[in-house]
Amino acid sequence: MQKRRILTGITTSGTPHLGNYVGAIRPAIAASRRDDAESFYFLADYHALIKTGEPARVQQSTLEIAASWLACGLDPDKVFFYRQSDIPEIPELTWLLTCVTAKGLLNRAHAYKAAVDANTATGEDADAGVTAGLYMYPVLMAADILIFNAHEVPVGRDQIQHIEMARDIGQRFNHLYGGEGEKFFALPEAKIEDNVATLPGTDGRKMSKSYDNTIPLWLPAKDLKKAILGIVTDSRAPGEAKDPDTSNIFAIYQAFASAEETAAMRQAFADGIGWGDAKHKLFERVDAELAAPRARYEALVAKPKVIEQQLLAGARKARERSRELTEKLRWAVGVRDLGDRASSTSAEPASGKAVPAATSLPQLKSYRESDNKFYFKLTDADGGLLLQSRAFDAPKDAGRIASALVEAGGDAQTLIRESAATDMAAQQIDGILAALAALKADKLAKERAKSG
Repeated sequence: MQKRRILTGITTSGTPHLGNYVGAIRPAIAASRRDDAESFYFLADYHALIKTGEPARVQQSTLEIAASWLACGLDPDKVFFYRQSDIPEIPELTWLLTCVTAKGLLNRAHAYKAAVDANTATGEDADAGVTAGLYMYPVLMAADILIFNAHEVPVGRDQIQHIEMARDIGQRFNHLYGGEGEKFFALPEAKIEDNVATLPGTDGRKMSKSYDNTIPLWLPAKDLKKAILGIVTDSRAPGEAKDPDTSNIFAIYQAFASAEETAAMRQAFADGIGWGDAKHKLFERVDAELAAPRARYEALVAKPKVIEQQLLAGARKARERSRELTEKLRWAVGVRDLGDRASSTSAEPASGKAVPAATSLPQLKSYRESDNKFYFKLTDADGGLLLQSRAFDAPKDAGRIASALVEAGGDAQTLIRESAATDMAAQQIDGILAALAALKADKLAKERAKSG
């Protein structure tokens, strides 16, 4: 069964803070250990150029963020861990996607609209200070995702629009260049992590570099304690009950503590714990979790050449995927070897440079069981079961649904759920859709051969 591909990008424009750790690093590393998934993690240094014009900052941030992920337990041997700028197929795909992306779609991007609105409010020209990089940001992000055909992209709610735009752009390319049954790009889904904490900063607002209210992730213990002591609290004195649900101290503590520890702290708030004591308990809990990875981080960041080699190795592994797809995409748009004279409507180069098709196809078989009911099943090329149908009273009913599945090909998701014997996970459906797309393509090829 095809594994679910999950992709996460980290912009290299600043120093990681506690909010990054709780909201992105920790949950993503936990997800990287899933057996049913392939995980892609990249350092988005091209994206950073849109946010900062300080080259030294981009370089230092790349080092710090790479070291942070490795120190927190990311295993580069089990995931794809790479730097965006080391994958030349990404900017190449950006251009291919640019050529099919409607300007109207980019006009609706939140970041661009916010810049235009800010300019209009101050009487400036609408596009004052707006770079082509800011305007084209959604296309570069689409290329990051589509080059590896990611199925899921974990994002905050403010990034949902970018995933929707990536879907629109990929779907447009598929429609223009795909031909019958060909899908170059899987359409990604935004994975919203509602259960992941959003930490308040030292002033109570969301922890963000924009507000200058962050607590850097790898502060030495004494500096971490000083930063935590600086968190803003209200004026309630020791002995007065305090509301944990409105407290910055409690919100950060809860993000690091176990359920039992959280319950004990909630009771301490009800009993009137002093803010100084609450901050001391917060420091102890955060430092207990970060002390060991902090030591690993300090060792890693002191050896930038080691991290450089790990990133280059990750890029080589990732490019085994990106080169194959790029070859197909070049052929599809007409950037081809002049000696390769296959039909201009073919989605594959005749030279065979792209990934060769499987020599055997999935199988869709109808049959009757001992209960006198009729069924069909879909198996992959190796005989593995992909889809088991529910029972049908008549053979024509089973045959009709089976034929409809093949006819729908990669668009058969609704039919799959209606005809299946059991509920299925999303990755199971992806495997079924791929098999049906292959059967439909084979059917169309045979029909064309007969008519020709």
